[in-house]
Amino acid sequence: MNSKQNKQKKKINPKEIAVFGMLGAIMYASKVIMEAIPNTHLIGVFIIAMTVVYRKKALYPIYIFVLLTGLLNGFGIWWIPYLYIWTLLWGAAMLLPKNMSPKKAAVVYMLLCSAHGFLYGTLYAPFQALAFGLDFKGMLAWIAAGLSFDAIHGVSNFFCGMLILPLSRLLSKAEKLTR
Repeated sequence: MNSKQNKQKKKINPKEIAVFGMLGAIMYASKVIMEAIPNTHLIGVFIIAMTVVYRKKALYPIYIFVLLTGLLNGFGIWWIPYLYIWTLLWGAAMLLPKNMSPKKAAVVYMLLCSAHGFLYGTLYAPFQALAFGLDFKGMLAWIAAGLSFDAIHGVSNFFCGMLILPLSRLLSKAEKLTR
């Protein structure tokens, strides 16, 4: 691939702008729809599936989702960890091998999605400590207080993670059809 083709691949084109905007909006809508079920959502599913298909460009719909969340729910102090917490899941998904068998991929994706749910409070905690002046013990107490919520989050992410492989296949097919 020459330098010009490489630059074209890195640039975001009008089709991608539309697709990524819609994916970010769908992520937000799915979160709103599922708010009735505590700590259960499809955000991890979308992030992993989009990362599998779009790789680095998956950051666009992720941050559209983050921006929409702030715009529509308010840019409160709770929102600031959204700037990094979803990127950590994206980064972990980027580290996964691309050529896993479908059976192995399904299990690995579900486990990664679940791990992010179980660790959500722990990932959120450093910001909480900084924002509210907690020392290390205070941060650990904050994590401990949220363990039951993280357990629900992790278990629900595991089961929601069953949708990652079908969604990534669907996104791949749609991508091939629109080239």
